[in-house]
Amino acid sequence: MSDKTILTVNDMTCGHCVGTVRKALQDALPGADISVDLTTHKVEFTGDRATGEAAIREAGYTPEAA
Repeated sequence: MSDKTILTVNDMTCGHCVGTVRKALQDALPGADISVDLTTHKVEFTGDRATGEAAIREAGYTPEAA
């Protein structure tokens, strides 16, 4: 699980959003390294990109390539 994915999530607008995105990724990718930055709207994680993107979408957000 060393491949890092960086996505932009522009509809992540508050601290609650950050927590929701982080939890969705933690649930979908246990043990992944996860970084969520509200200021830049960047989400970085290790693990399967498709799984991470799907988890973010299921949480109600729109991930895009960074």
